[in-house]
Amino acid sequence: MTDAPQIPQSDLKRQYREIAEEIQAAVERVFSSGWFILGPELEAFESEFAAYHGAAHGIGVGNGTDAIHLALRALDIGPGDEVIVPDNTAFPTATAVTAAGATPVFADVDPVTANLDCQAVEARITGRTRAVIPVHLYGFPADLDPLLALCSKRELAMVEDACQAHGTRYKGRPVGTFGAMGCFSFYPSKNLGAYGDAGLVITNDAALAQRLRHLRNYGQTRRYYHATTGFNSRLDELQAAMLRVKLTRLDNWIGKRRTLACKYHGALTGVPAELPEMPAYGVHTYHQLVARCPRRDELVAHLASRGIQALIHYPVPLHLQEAFAERAFKPGDFPVSERLAGQILSLPLFPELTVEELERVALAIRDFYSRS
Repeated sequence: MTDAPQIPQSDLKRQYREIAEEIQAAVERVFSSGWFILGPELEAFESEFAAYHGAAHGIGVGNGTDAIHLALRALDIGPGDEVIVPDNTAFPTATAVTAAGATPVFADVDPVTANLDCQAVEARITGRTRAVIPVHLYGFPADLDPLLALCSKRELAMVEDACQAHGTRYKGRPVGTFGAMGCFSFYPSKNLGAYGDAGLVITNDAALAQRLRHLRNYGQTRRYYHATTGFNSRLDELQAAMLRVKLTRLDNWIGKRRTLACKYHGALTGVPAELPEMPAYGVHTYHQLVARCPRRDELVAHLASRGIQALIHYPVPLHLQEAFAERAFKPGDFPVSERLAGQILSLPLFPELTVEELERVALAIRDFYSRS
């Protein structure tokens, strides 16, 4: 073990120290107003976040999973329907589909981008398929043009899971604006994170936006009048007010993440750990910096012995999760996702990470592989 200061994989305390006064002022503004649900702070944040992405409408909801779930409900997708999702993603992508009553159908991913492979998607389409959910994993944009063409050809809806991709761009345009709806999470560790759970859907379709507003609030069309049963999934005033503070800093934070990612590339040149390259068609915003590492588990232990925290996002592909055991998938069914699950490692990366800390991480990685 080392006596040097610990290097966390992410550190929200450092971020808070930089913006504490503004956050506290936002909280005080809400408490002084006495309005905590569906008020002016949420309306302002919805408008500001939608405008940031060039979308017409923003609808705040309880969390990112609800964002996808309610987007599917707004499209009348439910029992008997199938929705294609990447096998290599966070479990909530599939949870949102099952919450809508539909069946998640897994497709393998591209070995370079780790995002949905269009040919794999096409092979999984059946007569029950209603939608495709590309995930912009870790802030790396999925290659959308082939998927959009496929969805148009097969008359399928596209709902973008941009929960890890605030500010990510595909061919110069923010992700979340290509499909029928784009879904975002503000889980605290995200590039734009709340101080609790929160989520939002953006869309350019006024009818879908209105349906989402009804669904998130018990199906209510006006006070005490309900067109459907709906749900209780509302981004509250406190979180909205604090997110408004953070949104003004998002571009700066993304810039710092990209600069640090570039420094990692330089510091790890020649090392077997493979870092993601910037895609030719878009902008990676590095929610996570995920390397593909030979002898990954040994490397994790080595880094921990040096006081460095590295995490695995995600160690088990969807098809091998116990929750889907009844579908009788077996190892080898989705080879790319399975290979990634055994190699991926999220290195320390957050805007306040110092260059000295980054160099210490890189040195520890170089030392590990030099002993191989």
